[in-house]
Amino acid sequence: MRQRPLDELLFHWRAVIGAAPEGFPRDFALSIQKQRRRPGWEPTDRQMAIMRRMVAELFTQMDVGEVQLIEGGA
Repeated sequence: MRQRPLDELLFHWRAVIGAAPEGFPRDFALSIQKQRRRPGWEPTDRQMAIMRRMVAELFTQMDVGEVQLIEGGA
């Protein structure tokens, strides 16, 4: 599996928060959202691993009905 860089993970972070179930996943997601506002903040190796897993799960749990095809007109 390709390793996602931090800026790509953070780009999807609001969706991760919205999809996170109550308990540790949601608390962790909200904690990262708060920490990322600090100047110079970088996640620990463990935080980064959890963030990668949460973003990956976001895409693997996506329902096909949620995808919209946008066709260009000629």
